[in-house]
Amino acid sequence: MPKCVFATPVFILCLFSAAALAEPLTLADGLKIVTQENRLVKIRQQEEKMSHEDAVIARSKLLPSFNASYGQSAFEHETAVRVGSQIIPSAEASFYTYQLAIQQILYDFGGVNALYQSAKLTEETKRLETKSTRNGVALSFATLYFDVLESEKMIAVAEREMESLAAHARVANELLESGLITKNDLLEAEVRLADARQKLLNAQNMRKINGARLDSILAWPLSTPVQVIEETGPRPETPPHDEAVDIAQRERPELQIADAALKALRYEETARKSEYFPKFLAQGERDYTRNKYAAYEANLGITLLMQLNLFSGGSTEAAVEKVQLAQMRLRIERKKLADDIGLELEKYYLDMLNANESVRVAKDAIAQAEESLRITRIKYAEGVGIARDVTDAIALRALSETNYYRALYDSHRSAAGYLYAMGRDLAEVYQQ
Repeated sequence: MPKCVFATPVFILCLFSAAALAEPLTLADGLKIVTQENRLVKIRQQEEKMSHEDAVIARSKLLPSFNASYGQSAFEHETAVRVGSQIIPSAEASFYTYQLAIQQILYDFGGVNALYQSAKLTEETKRLETKSTRNGVALSFATLYFDVLESEKMIAVAEREMESLAAHARVANELLESGLITKNDLLEAEVRLADARQKLLNAQNMRKINGARLDSILAWPLSTPVQVIEETGPRPETPPHDEAVDIAQRERPELQIADAALKALRYEETARKSEYFPKFLAQGERDYTRNKYAAYEANLGITLLMQLNLFSGGSTEAAVEKVQLAQMRLRIERKKLADDIGLELEKYYLDMLNANESVRVAKDAIAQAEESLRITRIKYAEGVGIARDVTDAIALRALSETNYYRALYDSHRSAAGYLYAMGRDLAEVYQQ
Protein backbone atom coordinates (compact mmCIF):
# COMPACT_ATOMS: atom_id res chain seq x y z
CA MET A 1 0.00 0.00 0.00
CA PRO A 2 1.41 3.47 -0.87
CA LYS A 3 2.90 5.47 1.99
CA CYS A 4 0.80 8.51 1.09
CA VAL A 5 -2.31 6.64 2.24
CA PHE A 6 -0.94 6.72 5.77
CA ALA A 7 0.77 10.12 5.46
CA THR A 8 -2.40 12.03 4.58
CA PRO A 9 -4.46 11.15 7.69
CA VAL A 10 -1.38 11.64 9.91
CA PHE A 11 -0.85 15.12 8.45
CA ILE A 12 -4.51 16.02 9.00
CA LEU A 13 -4.32 14.69 12.55
CA CYS A 14 -1.28 16.90 13.22
CA LEU A 15 -3.15 19.94 11.95
CA PHE A 16 -6.10 19.26 14.23
CA SER A 17 -3.72 18.61 17.16
CA ALA A 18 -1.92 21.93 16.55
CA ALA A 19 -5.24 23.76 16.46
CA ALA A 20 -6.36 22.03 19.64
CA LEU A 21 -3.11 22.94 21.43
CA ALA A 22 -3.31 26.61 20.42
CA GLU A 23 -3.63 28.85 23.46
CA PRO A 24 -6.98 30.70 23.38
CA LEU A 25 -6.43 34.30 24.38
CA THR A 26 -8.87 37.16 24.81
CA LEU A 27 -7.76 40.78 24.77
CA ALA A 28 -8.61 41.23 28.45
CA ASP A 29 -6.70 38.11 29.52
CA GLY A 30 -3.71 39.07 27.39
CA LEU A 31 -3.59 42.55 28.90
CA LYS A 32 -3.72 41.07 32.38
CA ILE A 33 -0.80 38.76 31.60
CA VAL A 34 1.34 41.31 29.79
CA THR A 35 1.00 43.99 32.48
CA GLN A 36 2.25 41.49 35.06
CA GLU A 37 4.76 39.31 33.22
CA ASN A 38 6.30 41.58 30.59
CA ARG A 39 10.05 42.02 31.07
CA LEU A 40 9.98 45.81 30.78
CA VAL A 41 7.36 45.97 33.54
CA LYS A 42 9.47 43.73 35.77
CA ILE A 43 12.51 45.93 35.22
CA ARG A 44 10.51 48.99 36.28
CA GLN A 45 9.24 47.14 39.35
CA GLN A 46 12.82 46.40 40.42
CA GLU A 47 13.74 50.07 39.96
CA GLU A 48 10.73 50.97 42.11
CA LYS A 49 11.96 48.66 44.88
CA MET A 50 15.46 50.15 44.67
CA SER A 51 13.98 53.63 45.00
CA HIS A 52 12.09 52.52 48.12
CA GLU A 53 15.37 51.46 49.69
CA ASP A 54 16.83 54.88 48.86
CA ALA A 55 13.94 56.42 50.80
CA VAL A 56 14.67 54.13 53.74
CA ILE A 57 18.33 55.23 53.66
CA ALA A 58 17.29 58.89 53.66
CA ARG A 59 14.89 58.31 56.55
CA SER A 60 17.62 56.68 58.64
CA LYS A 61 19.35 60.06 59.07
CA LEU A 62 16.31 61.30 60.99
CA LEU A 63 16.73 58.52 63.56
CA PRO A 64 19.37 58.18 66.32
CA SER A 65 22.60 56.45 65.38
CA PHE A 66 24.16 53.92 67.78
CA ASN A 67 27.87 53.17 67.71
CA ALA A 68 30.11 50.88 69.70
CA SER A 69 33.88 50.63 69.80
CA TYR A 70 36.36 48.35 71.55
CA GLY A 71 40.15 48.53 71.78
CA GLN A 72 42.98 46.55 73.36
CA SER A 73 46.30 48.26 74.09
CA ALA A 74 49.65 46.80 75.15
CA PHE A 75 52.76 48.88 76.04
CA GLU A 76 56.27 47.95 77.11
CA HIS A 77 55.99 50.08 80.24
CA GLU A 78 53.12 51.30 82.31
CA THR A 79 52.12 54.86 81.55
CA ALA A 80 53.37 57.13 84.33
CA VAL A 81 54.00 60.77 85.22
CA ARG A 82 56.98 62.25 87.03
CA VAL A 83 56.20 64.44 90.05
CA GLY A 84 59.43 65.79 91.44
CA SER A 85 61.61 62.80 92.13
CA GLN A 86 58.67 60.38 92.16
CA ILE A 87 57.25 58.40 89.22
CA ILE A 88 53.51 57.85 89.60
CA PRO A 89 51.84 55.23 87.33
CA SER A 90 48.70 56.45 85.51
CA ALA A 91 47.76 53.45 83.38
CA GLU A 92 48.55 49.80 83.14
CA ALA A 93 50.87 48.49 80.42
CA SER A 94 48.05 46.37 78.98
CA PHE A 95 44.43 47.41 79.11
CA TYR A 96 41.24 47.45 77.09
CA THR A 97 38.60 50.11 76.50
CA TYR A 98 35.15 50.29 74.97
CA GLN A 99 32.61 53.00 74.22
CA LEU A 100 28.86 53.01 73.57
CA ALA A 101 27.56 56.21 71.94
CA ILE A 102 24.23 57.48 70.65
CA GLN A 103 23.93 60.57 68.44
CA GLN A 104 20.83 62.44 67.30
CA ILE A 105 20.36 65.48 65.09
CA LEU A 106 18.38 68.07 67.04
CA TYR A 107 17.95 70.71 64.35
CA ASP A 108 19.51 71.32 60.96
CA PHE A 109 17.12 73.85 59.40
CA GLY A 110 15.14 71.08 57.71
CA GLY A 111 18.02 69.65 55.67
CA VAL A 112 17.74 65.94 56.51
CA ASN A 113 13.93 65.98 56.47
CA ALA A 114 13.98 67.68 53.05
CA LEU A 115 16.25 64.94 51.69
CA TYR A 116 13.85 62.32 53.05
CA GLN A 117 10.84 64.01 51.45
CA SER A 118 12.76 64.27 48.18
CA ALA A 119 13.57 60.55 48.33
CA LYS A 120 9.89 59.73 48.96
CA LEU A 121 8.85 61.79 45.93
CA THR A 122 11.54 60.09 43.84
CA GLU A 123 10.04 56.77 44.93
CA GLU A 124 6.64 58.07 43.79
CA THR A 125 8.09 58.96 40.38
CA LYS A 126 9.40 55.41 40.04
CA ARG A 127 5.95 54.06 40.87
CA LEU A 128 4.45 56.31 38.22
CA GLU A 129 7.14 55.23 35.74
CA THR A 130 6.11 51.62 36.38
CA LYS A 131 2.50 52.59 35.74
CA SER A 132 3.46 54.41 32.54
CA THR A 133 5.55 51.48 31.31
CA ARG A 134 2.76 49.04 32.15
CA ASN A 135 0.24 51.10 30.18
CA GLY A 136 2.66 51.54 27.27
CA VAL A 137 3.18 47.78 27.13
CA ALA A 138 -0.60 47.34 27.28
CA LEU A 139 -1.00 49.63 24.25
CA SER A 140 1.69 47.72 22.35
CA PHE A 141 -0.05 44.45 23.15
CA ALA A 142 -3.50 45.74 22.18
CA THR A 143 -2.12 47.08 18.89
CA LEU A 144 -0.39 43.78 18.19
CA TYR A 145 -3.52 41.84 19.18
CA PHE A 146 -5.55 43.73 16.58
CA ASP A 147 -2.72 43.20 14.07
CA VAL A 148 -3.07 39.44 14.57
CA LEU A 149 -6.83 39.59 14.10
CA GLU A 150 -6.37 41.70 10.96
CA SER A 151 -3.82 39.27 9.52
CA GLU A 152 -6.26 36.41 10.09
CA LYS A 153 -8.94 38.33 8.22
CA MET A 154 -6.45 38.96 5.40
CA ILE A 155 -5.92 35.19 5.20
CA ALA A 156 -9.68 34.68 4.94
CA VAL A 157 -9.93 37.34 2.21
CA ALA A 158 -7.06 35.78 0.26
CA GLU A 159 -8.58 32.31 0.58
CA ARG A 160 -11.94 33.56 -0.63
CA GLU A 161 -10.34 35.36 -3.57
CA MET A 162 -8.38 32.23 -4.47
CA GLU A 163 -11.50 30.06 -4.29
CA SER A 164 -13.41 32.50 -6.51
CA LEU A 165 -10.61 32.62 -9.06
CA ALA A 166 -10.28 28.82 -9.00
CA ALA A 167 -14.02 28.53 -9.67
CA HIS A 168 -13.72 31.08 -12.46
CA ALA A 169 -10.80 29.14 -13.96
CA ARG A 170 -12.92 25.97 -14.00
CA VAL A 171 -15.73 27.81 -15.75
CA ALA A 172 -13.26 29.31 -18.24
CA ASN A 173 -11.81 25.85 -18.92
CA GLU A 174 -15.30 24.48 -19.62
CA LEU A 175 -16.08 27.40 -21.95
CA LEU A 176 -12.74 26.88 -23.71
CA GLU A 177 -13.51 23.22 -24.29
CA SER A 178 -16.88 24.30 -25.70
CA GLY A 179 -15.11 26.74 -28.02
CA LEU A 180 -16.91 29.77 -26.60
CA ILE A 181 -13.74 31.61 -25.46
CA THR A 182 -10.09 31.79 -26.42
CA LYS A 183 -7.25 30.30 -24.37
CA ASN A 184 -6.13 33.80 -23.44
CA ASP A 185 -9.12 34.07 -21.09
CA LEU A 186 -8.08 30.87 -19.32
CA LEU A 187 -4.45 32.00 -19.07
CA GLU A 188 -5.52 35.29 -17.49
CA ALA A 189 -7.60 33.43 -14.92
CA GLU A 190 -4.66 31.16 -14.07
CA VAL A 191 -2.30 34.15 -13.70
CA ARG A 192 -4.76 35.86 -11.36
CA LEU A 193 -5.09 32.60 -9.43
CA ALA A 194 -1.31 32.36 -8.99
CA ASP A 195 -1.27 35.95 -7.74
CA ALA A 196 -4.01 35.11 -5.24
CA ARG A 197 -1.95 32.16 -3.96
CA GLN A 198 0.98 34.53 -3.43
CA LYS A 199 -1.25 36.91 -1.47
CA LEU A 200 -2.39 34.01 0.70
CA LEU A 201 1.21 32.98 1.42
CA ASN A 202 2.10 36.55 2.36
CA ALA A 203 -0.93 36.80 4.65
CA GLN A 204 -0.08 33.48 6.33
CA ASN A 205 3.53 34.59 6.81
CA MET A 206 2.38 37.87 8.37
CA ARG A 207 0.15 35.92 10.75
CA LYS A 208 3.13 33.82 11.86
CA ILE A 209 5.27 36.92 12.41
CA ASN A 210 2.54 38.67 14.40
CA GLY A 211 1.99 35.50 16.43
CA ALA A 212 5.69 35.36 17.32
CA ARG A 213 5.64 39.05 18.29
CA LEU A 214 2.62 38.35 20.47
CA ASP A 215 4.50 35.52 22.21
CA SER A 216 7.48 37.81 22.73
CA ILE A 217 5.53 40.61 24.40
CA LEU A 218 3.81 38.01 26.61
CA ALA A 219 7.24 36.57 27.54
CA TRP A 220 6.18 33.20 26.13
CA PRO A 221 8.32 30.91 23.94
CA LEU A 222 8.16 32.23 20.36
CA SER A 223 6.83 28.91 19.06
CA THR A 224 3.74 28.97 21.30
CA PRO A 225 0.62 28.89 19.08
CA VAL A 226 -1.94 31.47 20.13
CA GLN A 227 -5.62 31.55 19.19
CA VAL A 228 -6.80 35.14 19.46
CA ILE A 229 -10.47 35.63 20.26
CA GLU A 230 -12.44 38.31 18.41
CA GLU A 231 -13.99 40.91 20.70
CA THR A 232 -17.79 40.68 20.58
CA GLY A 233 -18.74 43.00 23.44
CA PRO A 234 -19.25 46.75 23.23
CA ARG A 235 -16.17 48.85 22.64
CA PRO A 236 -14.85 51.04 25.50
CA GLU A 237 -16.45 54.45 25.62
CA THR A 238 -14.32 57.24 24.14
CA PRO A 239 -15.18 60.73 25.43
CA PRO A 240 -15.14 63.83 23.20
CA HIS A 241 -11.81 65.44 22.43
CA ASP A 242 -12.19 68.45 24.75
CA GLU A 243 -13.06 66.24 27.68
CA ALA A 244 -10.23 63.87 26.82
CA VAL A 245 -7.70 66.74 26.97
CA ASP A 246 -8.78 67.59 30.53
CA ILE A 247 -8.58 63.93 31.54
CA ALA A 248 -5.09 63.63 30.08
CA GLN A 249 -3.88 66.64 32.09
CA ARG A 250 -5.04 64.91 35.27
CA GLU A 251 -4.31 61.24 34.63
CA ARG A 252 -1.36 60.98 32.26
CA PRO A 253 1.46 59.40 34.33
CA GLU A 254 4.19 61.30 32.49
CA LEU A 255 2.78 64.65 33.65
CA GLN A 256 2.38 63.31 37.19
CA ILE A 257 6.01 62.19 37.09
CA ALA A 258 7.13 65.69 36.08
CA ASP A 259 5.10 67.27 38.89
CA ALA A 260 6.47 64.87 41.51
CA ALA A 261 10.03 65.35 40.25
CA LEU A 262 9.62 69.13 40.48
CA LYS A 263 8.48 68.85 44.11
CA ALA A 264 11.44 66.57 44.84
CA LEU A 265 13.82 69.19 43.41
CA ARG A 266 12.28 71.86 45.63
CA TYR A 267 12.96 69.71 48.70
CA GLU A 268 16.49 69.06 47.46
CA GLU A 269 17.01 72.81 47.12
CA THR A 270 15.92 73.24 50.75
CA ALA A 271 18.41 70.56 51.80
CA ARG A 272 21.26 72.19 49.91
CA LYS A 273 20.49 75.62 51.38
CA SER A 274 20.47 74.18 54.90
CA GLU A 275 24.22 73.63 54.52
CA TYR A 276 24.67 77.40 54.91
CA PHE A 277 23.44 77.10 58.52
CA PRO A 278 24.75 75.26 61.58
CA LYS A 279 23.67 71.77 62.54
CA PHE A 280 22.88 70.99 66.19
CA LEU A 281 23.39 67.50 67.56
CA ALA A 282 23.27 65.71 70.89
CA GLN A 283 25.52 62.79 71.79
CA GLY A 284 25.37 60.51 74.79
CA GLU A 285 28.12 58.02 75.55
CA ARG A 286 29.40 55.51 78.07
CA ASP A 287 33.17 55.02 78.22
CA TYR A 288 35.01 52.26 80.07
CA THR A 289 38.77 51.81 80.36
CA ARG A 290 40.32 48.95 82.34
CA ASN A 291 42.78 50.87 84.52
CA LYS A 292 43.47 50.05 88.18
CA TYR A 293 45.13 53.41 88.62
CA ALA A 294 42.12 55.43 87.50
CA ALA A 295 39.67 56.78 90.04
CA TYR A 296 36.76 55.95 87.76
CA GLU A 297 37.09 53.28 85.10
CA ALA A 298 33.56 53.89 83.71
CA ASN A 299 32.05 57.23 82.83
CA LEU A 300 28.78 58.51 81.37
CA GLY A 301 28.49 61.75 79.45
CA ILE A 302 26.31 63.87 77.21
CA THR A 303 27.54 66.36 74.66
CA LEU A 304 25.78 69.09 72.74
CA LEU A 305 27.43 69.79 69.41
CA MET A 306 27.18 72.48 66.79
CA GLN A 307 28.64 71.89 63.34
CA LEU A 308 29.06 74.68 60.82
CA ASN A 309 30.79 74.49 57.49
CA LEU A 310 32.63 77.80 57.23
CA PHE A 311 34.01 77.28 53.72
CA SER A 312 33.51 74.50 51.18
CA GLY A 313 35.18 75.97 48.14
CA GLY A 314 31.86 77.12 46.66
CA SER A 315 30.40 73.61 46.42
CA THR A 316 27.25 74.47 48.40
CA GLU A 317 26.48 77.49 46.24
CA ALA A 318 27.11 75.45 43.09
CA ALA A 319 24.83 72.64 44.33
CA VAL A 320 21.99 75.11 45.01
CA GLU A 321 22.44 76.70 41.57
CA LYS A 322 22.45 73.27 39.92
CA VAL A 323 19.16 72.29 41.59
CA GLN A 324 17.54 75.59 40.58
CA LEU A 325 18.63 75.09 36.96
CA ALA A 326 17.25 71.56 37.05
CA GLN A 327 13.89 72.96 38.17
CA MET A 328 13.85 75.47 35.30
CA ARG A 329 14.68 72.72 32.82
CA LEU A 330 11.97 70.44 34.21
CA ARG A 331 9.34 73.18 33.93
CA ILE A 332 10.21 73.62 30.26
CA GLU A 333 10.20 69.86 29.71
CA ARG A 334 6.78 69.57 31.34
CA LYS A 335 5.33 72.20 29.00
CA LYS A 336 6.79 70.39 26.01
CA LEU A 337 5.48 67.08 27.33
CA ALA A 338 1.98 68.54 27.72
CA ASP A 339 2.12 69.80 24.12
CA ASP A 340 3.34 66.41 22.87
CA ILE A 341 0.54 64.63 24.71
CA GLY A 342 -1.97 67.08 23.20
CA LEU A 343 -0.65 66.31 19.71
CA GLU A 344 -0.71 62.58 20.41
CA LEU A 345 -4.29 62.82 21.61
CA GLU A 346 -5.27 64.86 18.54
CA LYS A 347 -3.68 62.32 16.19
CA TYR A 348 -5.44 59.33 17.75
CA TYR A 349 -8.74 61.21 17.79
CA LEU A 350 -8.54 62.10 14.09
CA ASP A 351 -7.35 58.59 13.21
CA MET A 352 -10.33 57.17 15.10
CA LEU A 353 -12.81 59.44 13.31
CA ASN A 354 -11.27 58.63 9.94
CA ALA A 355 -11.23 54.89 10.63
CA ASN A 356 -14.86 54.88 11.80
CA GLU A 357 -15.95 56.69 8.63
CA SER A 358 -13.86 54.31 6.52
CA VAL A 359 -15.57 51.34 8.17
CA ARG A 360 -18.97 52.73 7.24
CA VAL A 361 -17.96 53.38 3.63
CA ALA A 362 -16.11 50.07 3.19
CA LYS A 363 -19.01 48.08 4.63
CA ASP A 364 -21.34 49.45 1.94
CA ALA A 365 -18.66 48.83 -0.69
CA ILE A 366 -18.51 45.11 0.17
CA ALA A 367 -22.20 44.67 -0.59
CA GLN A 368 -21.82 46.60 -3.83
CA ALA A 369 -18.77 44.55 -4.89
CA GLU A 370 -20.60 41.32 -4.08
CA GLU A 371 -23.56 42.31 -6.23
CA SER A 372 -21.28 43.43 -9.06
CA LEU A 373 -19.48 40.07 -9.01
CA ARG A 374 -22.76 38.16 -9.06
CA ILE A 375 -24.02 40.07 -12.13
CA THR A 376 -20.67 39.76 -13.92
CA ARG A 377 -20.58 35.98 -13.39
CA ILE A 378 -24.06 35.58 -14.82
CA LYS A 379 -23.12 37.61 -17.89
CA TYR A 380 -19.92 35.64 -18.39
CA ALA A 381 -21.67 32.28 -18.04
CA GLU A 382 -24.20 33.38 -20.67
CA GLY A 383 -21.39 34.45 -23.00
CA VAL A 384 -22.23 38.15 -22.78
CA GLY A 385 -19.35 39.32 -20.60
CA ILE A 386 -15.61 38.84 -20.86
CA ALA A 387 -13.20 37.03 -18.53
CA ARG A 388 -11.43 40.20 -17.42
CA ASP A 389 -14.71 41.58 -16.10
CA VAL A 390 -15.02 38.58 -13.80
CA THR A 391 -11.43 38.70 -12.53
CA ASP A 392 -11.71 42.45 -12.02
CA ALA A 393 -14.94 41.98 -10.08
CA ILE A 394 -13.28 39.33 -7.89
CA ALA A 395 -10.32 41.64 -7.27
CA LEU A 396 -12.67 44.53 -6.40
CA ARG A 397 -14.52 42.38 -3.90
CA ALA A 398 -11.23 41.33 -2.29
CA LEU A 399 -10.14 44.97 -2.23
CA SER A 400 -13.39 46.09 -0.59
CA GLU A 401 -13.06 43.38 2.07
CA THR A 402 -9.40 44.29 2.64
CA ASN A 403 -10.31 47.96 3.04
CA TYR A 404 -13.08 47.10 5.45
CA TYR A 405 -10.96 44.95 7.77
CA ARG A 406 -8.07 47.39 7.71
CA ALA A 407 -10.41 50.25 8.59
CA LEU A 408 -12.08 48.12 11.29
CA TYR A 409 -8.84 47.28 13.07
CA ASP A 410 -7.46 50.76 12.48
CA SER A 411 -10.52 51.91 14.40
CA HIS A 412 -9.74 49.48 17.25
CA ARG A 413 -6.08 50.48 17.33
CA SER A 414 -6.78 54.22 17.28
CA ALA A 415 -9.42 53.84 20.02
CA ALA A 416 -6.89 52.02 22.22
CA GLY A 417 -4.31 54.74 21.48
CA TYR A 418 -6.87 57.45 22.28
CA LEU A 419 -7.58 55.89 25.67
CA TYR A 420 -3.86 55.52 26.32
CA ALA A 421 -3.20 59.16 25.40
CA MET A 422 -5.81 60.18 27.99
CA GLY A 423 -3.93 58.23 30.66
CA ARG A 424 -6.60 55.56 31.11
CA ASP A 425 -5.42 52.16 32.38
CA LEU A 426 -6.01 49.92 29.34
CA ALA A 427 -5.94 46.72 31.37
CA GLU A 428 -8.83 48.02 33.48
CA VAL A 429 -10.73 49.57 30.56
CA TYR A 430 -10.77 46.33 28.54
CA GLN A 431 -11.65 44.24 31.60
CA GLN A 432 -15.02 45.95 31.84
